[in-house]
Amino acid sequence: MDLAVLEPETDTRAKTRLAPQWKVILHNDDVTTFEFVIELLRTLFKKSQIESVRLTYEVHEKGLAIVAITNFEHAELYCDQVKSLARARSFPLVATMEPAD
Repeated sequence: MDLAVLEPETDTRAKTRLAPQWKVILHNDDVTTFEFVIELLRTLFKKSQIESVRLTYEVHEKGLAIVAITNFEHAELYCDQVKSLARARSFPLVATMEPAD
């Protein structure tokens, strides 16, 4: 047996990693109307009417709700859009983002 021929095996398979996911969280306030939040969830986040109402009540009752899990760029855009759309109607609604576990 020729020892020169024996070489350590090398793993050459590429490992694909998915981009980290981020949670988009809506926060409760005492000014923003239910109607606005429901419409925002339906139009911006593409939620159904039933899901939009459920999430709106969750924000109201628990103080916050996760409304999307997406990549960093989309989460950042959602937060900016929530702020922009809410301020245009004089609402203080806030969305934040944090890493998804």
